[in-house]
Amino acid sequence: MSDALDLFLELAALPTPPGEERAAADVVLRYLRDLGLNADEDDCGPSIGSTMGNIYARLEPTAPGTPLFFCAHLDTVPPSGPLEPVVEDGVVRNTGGTILGADNKSAVASMLEGVRRVLAENRPHAGIELLFTPMEEVGLIGAYAFDQSRLQADLGYVYDQAAPIGEIILGAPWSQSMQVKFHGRAAHSGMFPEEGRSAIQAAARAIADLRLGRVDEGTTANVGVIDGGTGGNIVPEWCTFLAEARCQDEAKLHDFVQEMLDAFSFAATSTDCEVETELRKSYTGYRFKQGDDAVQLAAAALAACGHEVSYALSGGGADANVFNENGKRCVNLANGMTDIHTPTEHISVADLDAMVEVTLALVEGALER
Repeated sequence: MSDALDLFLELAALPTPPGEERAAADVVLRYLRDLGLNADEDDCGPSIGSTMGNIYARLEPTAPGTPLFFCAHLDTVPPSGPLEPVVEDGVVRNTGGTILGADNKSAVASMLEGVRRVLAENRPHAGIELLFTPMEEVGLIGAYAFDQSRLQADLGYVYDQAAPIGEIILGAPWSQSMQVKFHGRAAHSGMFPEEGRSAIQAAARAIADLRLGRVDEGTTANVGVIDGGTGGNIVPEWCTFLAEARCQDEAKLHDFVQEMLDAFSFAATSTDCEVETELRKSYTGYRFKQGDDAVQLAAAALAACGHEVSYALSGGGADANVFNENGKRCVNLANGMTDIHTPTEHISVADLDAMVEVTLALVEGALER
């Protein structure tokens, strides 16, 4: 069994939904301290609703070059069954009928094993920083809470794309979330229905008028949660739903969100209801060019490890969005995760080990030649 696999299996057996990452945090802290590193955990946990803070460790440079940071998150989407990771024919799966948690614990294992190899083999490096965050799956909350002035490196990597190794993410979308609440008027639905104003009807009309799913090549929209009413015989006085829109173009996202707001207003007016909408920026998008230094270093490292390099845009956010928003250069690399967030989620042992080699190649490539 490879060292990366051993660590991954330990982490994957721990349920760590957003806000409940303590068990995984303790494993990571133990591992870092066993390496002789001065790992620390910040105090953001209580303020963001998590049982852990951000875990940070730094290796002082031993050679000239460009220092690097690596980041992975310890939370997973909530599991709906037991976590029983097993290895079958060289592939890690969960036999418990729910997620595996390769997103993003496979990256945690590969990064930590890469750093262990750097230390054990006395490999020269220009400085390495490690950051492990909570609450990524619910809005990159841990990364936003981290004091980024602590990072001495300006160039970093996350491994948080479910695609074959070799894919480099050049950009991720801007995202806007919305909580929409329609207010109507309650009435007995059998005796005095004409006196009521159905908030559910208003919400349904608004949702029916939205362009949802893949709107165009760079834009998506979704309504994911809806709740309303108090009884089957009462015209519903209120109805709330959660919506989001994502786009690879910030200006286009603004126009599309306005289109959604107009649909909410029209639905409220046409049903004689009122509507309140609370907007929240989920995260800021970014875009790299193939010639940018962080991308070129990644491409060279992947090629040196024998992977075919390709480029793509992501439809989702990652902690990389936060770093890029704050002036760092952070590239997201695919690491072979498959079917993430589903009961068929899996990753091969070969890909776990391959990303250890990619980590070492990035560290070597950052040295001055």
